[in-house]
Amino acid sequence: MATIRRKCFISYHHADQEAVNQFVRDFDHDSDCFIARGLGEEMTDDIIDSMNTDYVMSQIRKRFLSNSTVTIVLLGRCTWSRRYVDWEIQSSLRQGKGTTPNGLLGVKLPSYPSKGGTFPKRFNDNLKSEGQIDCYARHMPYPSSTQALINAIEAAYDRRTTHAHLIVNPRDRMGYNRQCK
Repeated sequence: MATIRRKCFISYHHADQEAVNQFVRDFDHDSDCFIARGLGEEMTDDIIDSMNTDYVMSQIRKRFLSNSTVTIVLLGRCTWSRRYVDWEIQSSLRQGKGTTPNGLLGVKLPSYPSKGGTFPKRFNDNLKSEGQIDCYARHMPYPSSTQALINAIEAAYDRRTTHAHLIVNPRDRMGYNRQCK
């Protein structure tokens, strides 16, 4: 049986561009594990040239998120501090009439600290916390195999309908980037 290649929006901090490019080359271009959607060197050259944040987010939703089913947040050392990552996660989790949220999967890049790392707040809100039986999002270390990533993407895809009631997305968008040390 052939594997279905899901369209995955890739959210990341541009400081991790080299690792992101390698991830996309390894798992999209070389392994056909998923179809990458998003902005970046290994994806589209389509630039949204505007300082209007509402316009930028509407264009990201229209051009990239609306045509994807899973959002992969590539987690580096400072990904947690980036406002666009927060906005992309917020848009990915949006629900409404005729709107199914994207599945949400975090993948730790090699730059993610082995101890003391921080997830983006909105991503963390959708992970299991004390007292919860289940949650919406999942995370994994950098994939050891194509099959491990395919399985994680499929699980995130399925959770769009089976676990949407567990989405936590009430907070306002992050206004400014945080300082990452």
